Amino acid sequence: MDANLVRRIAFAAVAIPVAVGLVWLGGWPLAALVALIGVLGTRELFDIAAKQGILAFRGTGLAAAAIGPLLVYHVIADEPARVLFAANWMFVAAAFMLLLLFEALRLRAPSERPLGAVAVTAFGVLYAGMLPTFLLGIRHGAWPERSWAGATLVLFPLVVTWVCDTAAMFGGRAFGGPKLAPTISPGKTRSGGLAGLVGGAAVAPLFALWLLPKVGITIGVLPAVAVAVVLATVGQLGDLAESLFKREAGVKDSSTLIPGHGGVLDRFDSLYVILPTAALCYRVLGLI
Repeated sequence: MDANLVRRIAFAAVAIPVAVGLVWLGGWPLAALVALIGVLGTRELFDIAAKQGILAFRGTGLAAAAIGPLLVYHVIADEPARVLFAANWMFVAAAFMLLLLFEALRLRAPSERPLGAVAVTAFGVLYAGMLPTFLLGIRHGAWPERSWAGATLVLFPLVVTWVCDTAAMFGGRAFGGPKLAPTISPGKTRSGGLAGLVGGAAVAPLFALWLLPKVGITIGVLPAVAVAVVLATVGQLGDLAESLFKREAGVKDSSTLIPGHGGVLDRFDSLYVILPTAALCYRVLGLI
């Protein structure tokens, strides 16, 4: 067993129980975790852009990435806040964009790539800071704190992601063959991608026949498999998108923060797109 895999397993042995506990607990502790992940991921994206000479507005961007998830949870948990935000969210978005324009005028000369700074800051906050907040929508869309029902709906896309990533890694090593996207991620193969889809789909019956019924949620095996295949497919696209950003900047990992995994972006690249997709699927199925 290679050293990198050992580090991955050791990290997972600690991180997974903590993550499951916080997802079950829900509420502000979970919102704080999502905010932390958002800040760290946004910072890494800003670092990738900086390697290409695009300097984001770090203070503004990191503050927005921290505040965004907390605001989302407040809106979900508090009915008056939800009504107020529903009527005024466009003004909040406009205020953020106007703030970035003011920052560009105040801090950037024309030669310092102000357009790139505004674009990277806005994208970093939306991509790494706000997409993870769909986890809060899944967890608390219909379920209170300390709910195994809400936690299980969150765990389904998380487990699909973990199994898909693992199956893709081992499947690619075992079968090899043509590359999936050679100019973006030379290590990924089509056989690994297919193994990831099969692995993700294999998770669905476990949830549909055993875990979800135990917490009072009914979903057929075929819809569960269909959702898992969609999530596994979208997740691999999200992985490739993050690899595209890194390849443009000439870096292998977004950071060295997580042992065996690289950075937050490396670990959550699939989940950034899987979580909103899962929320949409759950909404279509009437689960949230």
